Amino acid sequence: MTNNYHIGPSRDEVQAHRGASAIAPENTLAAFRAAAEQGARWVELDVALLGDDTLVVIHDDSVDRTTSGRGSLGELTAADIASLDAGTWFDPKFSGERLPTLSQVIALLGELGLSANVEIKQHKHHKSLDHLVHAVQAAIAGRSADTGIMISSFDPQALAAMHALEPDLEMAMLWWSPPADWQDVLKAIPSRTIHMNYKALSIALLEETSRNGVKVRAWTSNNPVELVSFWGAGLTGVITDNPSLFLG
Repeated sequence: MTNNYHIGPSRDEVQAHRGASAIAPENTLAAFRAAAEQGARWVELDVALLGDDTLVVIHDDSVDRTTSGRGSLGELTAADIASLDAGTWFDPKFSGERLPTLSQVIALLGELGLSANVEIKQHKHHKSLDHLVHAVQAAIAGRSADTGIMISSFDPQALAAMHALEPDLEMAMLWWSPPADWQDVLKAIPSRTIHMNYKALSIALLEETSRNGVKVRAWTSNNPVELVSFWGAGLTGVITDNPSLFLG
């Protein structure tokens, strides 16, 4: 007799971390296309401002690690990044891949039928939090009707500011490990979602979040076995470099 019981996240709860970054350069259009090809419905991505207020999709506060250029984001403009190679560092076959703006990514997601978890990065060069969240709001306003958006951040103030602008969007608080006062932090945003390092998961915490109606997604797990014992306890979803592992 065949057992059809499936332990794991639903398809809508598998997010491609910086796109399918196990097989394509992170936070690039190529990585988001790869996520779609793997069957993902959601991608996770990082956003930050350049010195000329261009909102770009990149994890670090400089272009050194993931492009052919050098320099902090605050010292660069859209013109400066236009010719940077954001793919060769990962694999020469991605030569010529560019560092995308959030608006470019939002347009592509509409074409691919994908939704996005937009992680707001707070960097020292940003002029103000208000300036940053309004830039994010303007970029996501151009999304397709089929493109869902959620916002995540390690900064509860960023989430509170985004919630004030976009009260209908899901706000996810990022933690390596939730602090003792996690319920108070969520209430102040307000948020009912935690994104936490999979290594900090525990049955006790998941049972408590479930009792309180709080969703928990784990990052960044690239081995389904690591999470098997947590789905039944209330784990909601996973953020992974290789979504195909959880979409089988």
